[in-house]
Amino acid sequence: MKNIRRFAALGIISSFVVACGGSIVPTEEQEPDPVVIDVPLAFIQRDLTVSEGEPLRDLTMPAEFIPGASLILKARANASAQETDLTPRLVELMFENQDVSPEEAALPIDIKDLESDYTGERIVFSARAPELDGMDDVPTWNIYEYDRTVDELRRVIASDIVAEAGDDTGPVYLSDGRIIFSSTRQRGNQARLLDEGKPQYAGLEEGLDVPASVLHIMDNDGANIAQISFNQSHDLDPIVLPNGKILFSRWDQVAGNKGLNLYQINADGSDLTLMYGRHSHDSVDGLDDTQFSKASVTPDGDVLLGIDSFSEPLFGTTYVSIDIDSYVDNMRPIDSQQGLSGPAQQNVLFDTINFVDDISAGGFINALYPLWDGSGRILFSWSQCRLFAVLPEGAPEDTQRTIAPCSAENIENPEFELAPPVYGLWMFTPATSDEDGAAEETQLPLSIPQSDLVVSEVVAMESRPFPSNPESTIDRSESGLLDRGVGILSIQSVYDVDGVDTSPFGLANTRDPSQTSALQRPARFLRVVKSVSIPDEDVRDFDNSAFGRSRNQLMREIVGYTPIQPDGSVEVEVPANVPFTIEVTDANGHRISARHNNWLQLMPGEQKNCIGCHTANSEAPHGRLDAQPASINSGAPNTGVPFPNTNPALFADIGETMAQTLSRINGVAQLGPNIVFEDIWTNPDAQTPSESFTYAYADLLTPLPINSACALGWSALCRSVINYPEHIAPIFELPRVVLDEMGNELANNTCVACHSPADSEGTLRVPLGQLELTSGPSSDNPDFITSYRELMFNDSAQEIVEGALLDTLVPVLDQNGNQVFATDEEGELILDAEGNPIPLTQTVNVPASMRVNGAQSSTRFFDAMNSPTHQGILSPAELRLIAEWLDIGGQYYNNPFDAPED
Repeated sequence: MKNIRRFAALGIISSFVVACGGSIVPTEEQEPDPVVIDVPLAFIQRDLTVSEGEPLRDLTMPAEFIPGASLILKARANASAQETDLTPRLVELMFENQDVSPEEAALPIDIKDLESDYTGERIVFSARAPELDGMDDVPTWNIYEYDRTVDELRRVIASDIVAEAGDDTGPVYLSDGRIIFSSTRQRGNQARLLDEGKPQYAGLEEGLDVPASVLHIMDNDGANIAQISFNQSHDLDPIVLPNGKILFSRWDQVAGNKGLNLYQINADGSDLTLMYGRHSHDSVDGLDDTQFSKASVTPDGDVLLGIDSFSEPLFGTTYVSIDIDSYVDNMRPIDSQQGLSGPAQQNVLFDTINFVDDISAGGFINALYPLWDGSGRILFSWSQCRLFAVLPEGAPEDTQRTIAPCSAENIENPEFELAPPVYGLWMFTPATSDEDGAAEETQLPLSIPQSDLVVSEVVAMESRPFPSNPESTIDRSESGLLDRGVGILSIQSVYDVDGVDTSPFGLANTRDPSQTSALQRPARFLRVVKSVSIPDEDVRDFDNSAFGRSRNQLMREIVGYTPIQPDGSVEVEVPANVPFTIEVTDANGHRISARHNNWLQLMPGEQKNCIGCHTANSEAPHGRLDAQPASINSGAPNTGVPFPNTNPALFADIGETMAQTLSRINGVAQLGPNIVFEDIWTNPDAQTPSESFTYAYADLLTPLPINSACALGWSALCRSVINYPEHIAPIFELPRVVLDEMGNELANNTCVACHSPADSEGTLRVPLGQLELTSGPSSDNPDFITSYRELMFNDSAQEIVEGALLDTLVPVLDQNGNQVFATDEEGELILDAEGNPIPLTQTVNVPASMRVNGAQSSTRFFDAMNSPTHQGILSPAELRLIAEWLDIGGQYYNNPFDAPED
């Protein structure tokens, strides 16, 4: 099927045929349209012979180098217009500070991500030089600008050192002249790593293949570079919408690949919002790996998107138009537009483009750009569908063959086969109506298609309206938030799950202390968790076993806890400029919510408002406030009085959540390392408040997962970093001897006193419960200590046989309970030396006590801890530490620099 997009563009050029329902205009010299103003164009043309016929960009590799590109200017949108190749000047600029030979300077370069400014006077793009022999470092992608009014070509970042600090791609102008772009330089991430006491490095994307490329912003002279998005995988292809918001493609890869989805953000990094596509990756027939890239916006505000694929990148594709204001997915309108039925995705040009069959009657599109002159015209790079006559058997492969049109009859005719594509630059003009009747839509060629050449990108250098300035969610007057480097996360109610009230007794009763006690409320604390940037092996080379039982969650740190109020609301300060997720826990610190598998972020001073939570499999809108139904939590019913039956000192304003009331009276809550509960809502004059409790790290008798500075005072830079060998394993070897008043031992509750293969006298035994909790290297996997392997993996029961601890073997029985014996390939019994059949045996499985899915999935362990034989042996602080470690993934290490080097 998709081999049409993998052919080298070989063969001869045919005369043009009607293939898409419009008329094809001949290629003789064209006069400018007297009605429509022609504009100058810029396009990137690729030589397929240099790139070996496959100029396919892998969406997961934004810094991939594909040589053979040229940057061409065309005086106007006309086939006969003068063309100027800027590539020689660009090459000269690339090598002006290097000692290169003429042969090296002639090597092909790569160019991509072309965009024009709002005056039509300048273009900006990314380009990369080839790697030359003797180079110490591989060249990086740099951003260049061409100003046609003064005929000036320059690199935006003048300094070689600064320019080479990362791969910079996808540049786009903002209305104030600054440039937003995607980059692996990760400037904000690297600054944070330094604050955390780690070396500075560019973290890998979550597939651990290449550095993550995320959004940055800079002045037009390359100064004041700042990171504004903090995804752990790629944020690509930004465009500026008419409302000033920045739309971009985000690779959501938390705990598994969820595809490229469309997100929106402000230029200051605030108001990050999932806009479209999370549940639309099977929205194109025949392509269940639909990815959205190459976005552009029309004068009407619709978003045009190229369709691509992770599993098989597409050379030619189709483009769809989406009303992003009305839809969050192909078949899912926003809540206020429930009358719409979809699909949201409409073909931009041709309905005959086909991803299912081997032949696409409509050909394929490789680039698209809508004009802003009011004409509705669209520039596009297109290869018509072409067929060859099948070569007779034995005929030379270079035999010249006649091109045939892709009529329905020819497509079905076995005497024809698909011909290689030949892409040219075209102008689409939509049908119009006038006093003489309706005029047909047309496709006008702007360049003659040639073998081995393809236009991969095109823009018009025309003036268009400047975008608006969007409203920021950053309060610059909140100097305290800015100085502390934090923002505010506000959640209406964690009991609001996709617009459904999931509180145990209805929200009005659940928030009322006289109706529902704290013990009856399931959601008690919010845990904030952040990602850990994983370095490449040049920075820190460690074995995959450092991730532990599963690599799915990579490494995680806990930023802190805050109580959830009785109505499920939360308002708390969260460190800015970090990718974080949230987890809802019960009173014991066990996560009761699904993992939030999308990265959130806050900028300093920003307040982010969330309505509620979301189930893992739901396709309902989430995280986009204008797309969701109203919150189930309408807040306080009156102003100046408390919530019904609550503490009268906590008087509310109408519409406030309980968390907002607390913030107004006591200040916004701050995260802390400990789980701390105090019943402040119960009216002490009416009933006894629920008992307070604290699970604190300070109560641990083993190494703390926080540093000494954070133990004294929690700040936005503090983290709980839990490594199994350092923080969990010592719990099982901590002495727990019970003595009487005379100092005599009454009991030894040390875990390894029972869960070890030898007693205190050194006598061999089977560990209690078939669970060994010692800290020596595991005999099954020496990369782990024994307790980790025993707790996290299924094992085989053991017994003592002739003085050795061996796996227990039991007979293999058939479905009738009869012994099964060994047989050969013919089904005949295999006999031993004495002529007896050999009985088959098998080991006895011992299931893992702990699961990486979290504490609630680790019932075998926690049920044992609550049993009469174990209850009270581990302290609440220890159980809390084990639970939170499991909830974030049960990793072996959560700091790559604590893991042994490979």
